[in-house]
Amino acid sequence: MTPPPRSPLAALTAALPLSLLLVMLLTLLSPLPSATAASSYLCTGYDSCQDRGYGHFGYKRANDRMWWRMYSGHNCTNYVAYRLVRGGMSAERPWSGSGNASNWGPANRRITDDTPMVGAVAWWRANVPGAGSSGHVAYVERVVSARRIVVSEDSWGGDFHWRTITKRGTGWPSGFVHFDDREVRATSDPVVTGTPAIGATLRVDLGRWTPTATTSVQWLAAGKPIEGATATSFTPTLAQRGKRLTARVSATARGHLPGRETTAPTTRVVRGTLATAVAPTVSGTPQVDEVLEVLPGSLTPSATTRTFRWYADGQRIEGADARRLRLRQEHIRSRITATVVSTREGYRRHSVSTAATTRVAAGEFDVTTPFALSGTPRLDRRLEVAAGTFAPAGATVTHTWLRDGEPIPRATGNAYVATVDDVGHRLSVRVDLQHPGYRDHTVTMAAAGPVVTPATLRLGATGRRGRAVVVLRVAAAGVPGPRGEATLRIGRTSVTGDVVDGRLRAVLRGIAPGRHTVRASYTGTGVVVGGKATTTVRVPRR
Repeated sequence: MTPPPRSPLAALTAALPLSLLLVMLLTLLSPLPSATAASSYLCTGYDSCQDRGYGHFGYKRANDRMWWRMYSGHNCTNYVAYRLVRGGMSAERPWSGSGNASNWGPANRRITDDTPMVGAVAWWRANVPGAGSSGHVAYVERVVSARRIVVSEDSWGGDFHWRTITKRGTGWPSGFVHFDDREVRATSDPVVTGTPAIGATLRVDLGRWTPTATTSVQWLAAGKPIEGATATSFTPTLAQRGKRLTARVSATARGHLPGRETTAPTTRVVRGTLATAVAPTVSGTPQVDEVLEVLPGSLTPSATTRTFRWYADGQRIEGADARRLRLRQEHIRSRITATVVSTREGYRRHSVSTAATTRVAAGEFDVTTPFALSGTPRLDRRLEVAAGTFAPAGATVTHTWLRDGEPIPRATGNAYVATVDDVGHRLSVRVDLQHPGYRDHTVTMAAAGPVVTPATLRLGATGRRGRAVVVLRVAAAGVPGPRGEATLRIGRTSVTGDVVDGRLRAVLRGIAPGRHTVRASYTGTGVVVGGKATTTVRVPRR
């Protein structure tokens, strides 16, 4: 490429004696600062640094050219000028006058301060710790903290380096020149997902940023910020209807200028859809002359107006538009449903129907003496149903025994003996009355609590000098490895502990020599009935 035009200074130096020219040259070129306790080298040399992951960014092949009219080759100012031009700055030096490293700060005082930023020029005055008589410049690659940076640099008469500089002792830059600070950059753009409708949640994918950054969000409607909308999700309201939404993602990272990207606008926000939170139901008995009522359920968000429509076997019942419906003779054997129609400003009209009732019955059993369940829900104990009295008396009676609400196979008599399979479960019995022309009558009776099982205790004790080692073992049919709490006692000395997997071991200390009675008291659990046991132990004198 064509070298830059010769300046008056170049013409002057061409006429100077070689010895004086050499002195001036050494003044213009800035040597690498000597290492101090505040800096450490990460690599040395173009190839060595490249192999270790610390690039030279092509300067190895471009150092034979003068950048910003700096001397070519190994030279701190030429390297930094190359990096700035490579980053997008003009090939012309942005100031006039001396190009010495020591002059970079004074010549660019307006953009020079004490804040390190990635992409900034680390600058040393002349003859300060870390620089020679012409000062020094380096390119800031990373800002670890306000007191620790990583730079890349070249030097006159030296070599290419990456190094870490810490602000302690000596060697910290005199300042930082902010020609072209690097900003946080999105490598993949933020995107809004979801349907832009009132009440429908939108989400913003924050994209990916380099370097890794801390992000924040501001949602906008028609380009204007929405107050308080700073989360990664946003639910449009009536205020945003008809507007296009965007999300502005800001990203910050230490040592970088903040980055900002705004998503593409959504389509215009449309009316929302009311969602059924609790479905409507029909309450009441579907029997002639009874009154049914629709329980409207709930919507998200809630409705502001509701109307009702009743149907018999799918046919609209004329005039039935209230919340309640009295069943008449023409409804017998029909299945009844209700439809709830809801509205809310900004939302589409919402209609939802109840499940159909059973067919409207024509009669009801008259139970004058109720059925009753007697007995204790305990292993091997008998539960029995005492028959009630009812009309019509010729109805068919069936019994179905239930374990936790599920029928027990072949358990259809009026009595039932609890088995080991029932331990810990709740028993009940369902009695059904059936008769032609009447609605089936069902009564379910539950036993008082779960089926319990007695505990079997085995107590063993071994005497030691001044103490006794006691082991309690608990077994219970239908409950493997019972748990619970037990107290072991010898005279006035006792230990209370937890039975785990059917076993409790404890050491009772301070026991006098001789033979003693050991007592165990097991409290049981909600399923295992507690119990007591005794044994004896002999404690030796030595």
